Amino acid sequence: MGIRNYSRALTIAGSDSGGGAGIQADLKTFSALGCYGMSVITALTAQNTMRVSAIYEVPASFVAAQIDAVLGDIGADAVKIGMLQTAEVVRTVAERLRAHDVKRVVLDPVMVAKSGDKLLQDDAVDALRDELLPLAEIVTPNLSEASVLTGATVSTREEMEGAAHEVLTLGARSALIKGGHLVDAGSSDVLCLRDSSGTVAVRWYEQSRSRTGNTHGTGCTLSSAIAAFRAQDIDIQESVARAKEYITNAIRAGAAYRLGSGHGPVHHFHNLWKP
Repeated sequence: MGIRNYSRALTIAGSDSGGGAGIQADLKTFSALGCYGMSVITALTAQNTMRVSAIYEVPASFVAAQIDAVLGDIGADAVKIGMLQTAEVVRTVAERLRAHDVKRVVLDPVMVAKSGDKLLQDDAVDALRDELLPLAEIVTPNLSEASVLTGATVSTREEMEGAAHEVLTLGARSALIKGGHLVDAGSSDVLCLRDSSGTVAVRWYEQSRSRTGNTHGTGCTLSSAIAAFRAQDIDIQESVARAKEYITNAIRAGAAYRLGSGHGPVHHFHNLWKP
C-alpha cells in the first residue's frame, strides 16, 4: 500500500469543558469532515450549557510553544483561530503564524459566549484587528462582532454587506458576516471575496432557521467546518456553502436532544451516528 496523506487542520482556541464549543467542537468537526485535527489551547474555561464560570489564561509563551511543536513537525493545511482572550496572545499567534508562513487562516473573532460571558478583553480587539485580520483568508464574525470590528451598527442585510466590505479594507481576503441574529424567519450570511485582481465578489447563503435552543458552539463549528474544507483544497465559496450545509444539518439533528439546562450543543456527528 502506498503512502497516504491526511488533510491536516489545526485549531487555535479555548477549551470548553462542556464540550459544545471551542477546541472540543473544532476537533469534532474536523473529524466528522474527514480531517486530522490538531489543537493549540489558548485558555481553559470552566463552562457548561448555562455559563462560563471561570477562565484560566494559558501563557503566551506556551501558546507559541504549542504552535511551533505542531507546525514545526506535522504542519497544517488550514488553521482555524477562535478564542484568544488577551492582546499578548493575539500578537503571539500572529507572529508565529507569520514565522511558519501559514496561508489558509480562518479567523472566528470570538468575543462573547452564547451565555453572554465576555471572552475577549478590550485591548485584544485592537490587536486582533491590526495583527490577525491581515493574515486571515476568511474572517467569520456574527453581527455583534462585525459591529465591534467595523465600529458601525450591523443589524440589516444592507449593513451586513457593508460590514463585509469594510472588513476587507482591514486586510482580510474574504469576510463572511453571519446573520443568525437577524430578526427574520431565515438565516442569511453574506460572503465578500476579493480575487487577485482586486475585484470583490458578493454571495449570499440562505438557510431556513431551526427553532431550537441547542445552538451552543454554532459559530465555532461553522468556522472549523470552513477550515476543514479548505484543508481539503476546496475553494472558499464552496467551502462556505458546504460548511453552511453541515452546521444547518447539525443544528437540526441536535434539536431533539436534551443536554444540560441551558443552550445545548449541535450534533457534530449527525452524518455518522445517532442513538
